[in-house]
Amino acid sequence: MKWKLAAVFLGASLALAACGGGNNATDNNNGNNGGGDTAAAAEDIYKQSCASCHGQDLSGGAGPNLQKVGSKYSKDEIKNIIEKGRGGMPAGIIKGEDADKVAEWLASKK
Repeated sequence: MKWKLAAVFLGASLALAACGGGNNATDNNNGNNGGGDTAAAAEDIYKQSCASCHGQDLSGGAGPNLQKVGSKYSKDEIKNIIEKGRGGMPAGIIKGEDADKVAEWLASKK
């Protein structure tokens, strides 16, 4: 009986640890548009929504390489691609202020 109880507590602890932590980008930003926090928030959004196709390091994969995308497109052009999609990329994966943050962050990649 003790082993079953210990296993339940261990399982619950692992589940809570995996789900915990919150969203540091949002927690640290506090509604401010400070440079570092906005870039960190944009990178977190990218990792959650874009990295599966464009790579954790922007190097590409199913989607194109974005390491120097700012040399090719402006912030507004990148935001337009995010909102409307292009080629195999569906529209609206990121919306609103999040799309603005990611577009600005990607536009700085030159």
